[in-house]
Amino acid sequence: MLRASARALKYWSAIASFVAVAICAVYVTKSVAQSTKQPGTLASSTSNASPIYGVTIPPGYRDWKLIAVDQLVTGKTDQLRAQLGNEIAIKAFKEGKVPFPDGAIIAGLHWNRVASEDDRKVLALEFPDAQSFVVGDFKDGKPNGDEAFMKTCFPCHVPAKAHDYVFAQYAPTP
Repeated sequence: MLRASARALKYWSAIASFVAVAICAVYVTKSVAQSTKQPGTLASSTSNASPIYGVTIPPGYRDWKLIAVDQLVTGKTDQLRAQLGNEIAIKAFKEGKVPFPDGAIIAGLHWNRVASEDDRKVLALEFPDAQSFVVGDFKDGKPNGDEAFMKTCFPCHVPAKAHDYVFAQYAPTP
């Protein structure tokens, strides 16, 4: 049992390290996205900005705290996702504050989920029916540059309007 726990910990540690590698989209509350008072939040022609929302990826986002991890499966999508937040966003999540206050930034990291044959072989010794998945392709740590794809994001967030268009719920500490 201890061996299995160590393997599981190693597996989840690997997943956590991938979280810091790929960023597909940055979600920023409308107050920050529209603010011109905060330097570095609006896109410039040489930035890593999202093509529609014009929000640059803030330096140091990889050190932000984890808000939640989830999986999205639809007829067209099978993704592993993580949301990170700056200090203002984390405080708002902990306090249940909606709408999010000015300065709250949430980075959404999305990867296609792929089966891990290597992990499955290792797990098969103690868990013969185990399935293991890892993160798949990503875009060099930059926002998805496909404008047509980005335009499909907002309509999916409309059902979460009462939660400032954010689906993530703050994950409790294990």
